Amino acid sequence: MSTLLLRLSAPMQAWGTQSHFGHRDTGREPSKSGVIGLLCAALGRPRNALLDDLMALRMGVRVDQEGVMRRDFHTAGSIGGIYKVSGGVKDSLITSDRYYLSDARFLVGLEGDTNLLRTLFSAVQSPKWFLFIGRKAFIPSERVWLPDGLQPVRLEEALASYPWLGRTNPPKQLRLVIDDPEGFVVRNDNPVSFAPRRCLPRRMRVDFVPNPSYPIEEV
Repeated sequence: MSTLLLRLSAPMQAWGTQSHFGHRDTGREPSKSGVIGLLCAALGRPRNALLDDLMALRMGVRVDQEGVMRRDFHTAGSIGGIYKVSGGVKDSLITSDRYYLSDARFLVGLEGDTNLLRTLFSAVQSPKWFLFIGRKAFIPSERVWLPDGLQPVRLEEALASYPWLGRTNPPKQLRLVIDDPEGFVVRNDNPVSFAPRRCLPRRMRVDFVPNPSYPIEEV
């Protein structure tokens, strides 16, 4: 059993799990459906591909920089409506609220079969399709893969020991959100299919670990 570590860092990220019509939400940390979508892009898997092997991976997220939640107010169409290619008017002006995280940094860990993780590690280094972080307009500001990202240890150990990915003012503790069948946090973000889109509930727990890069205080 091994763990693959990924760095998700961007000016804007969105990890929605409850988006509905005019409300496009984002979670405070990456969703499993979003991370699996990124991996599918790296592998070149179409939307109707099977996801069983990726669903089986155990995921954890270390929040190295929380980021700030922002809201954009979007409009589509015009007062006269949205014009269809075939002719006629589809609808009137459509508005939506779209939330995203600004300046967040995450260390994502995926625990599972070593051979599968090797394939994923290679894929994120040479992705088949463009990678984006939650929405197509949100691209990574740094490479997703880490040179030492494939770790021969369990998920908890890999997340707790890897150097902090932040820039300045390191916190003493870092928040972990990690898969746990007995966890009290439940999100509907373990994808069975992207076409049609269908997800299963996922249970998680929240922990805190010391920042491995926090300066040692002199006694």
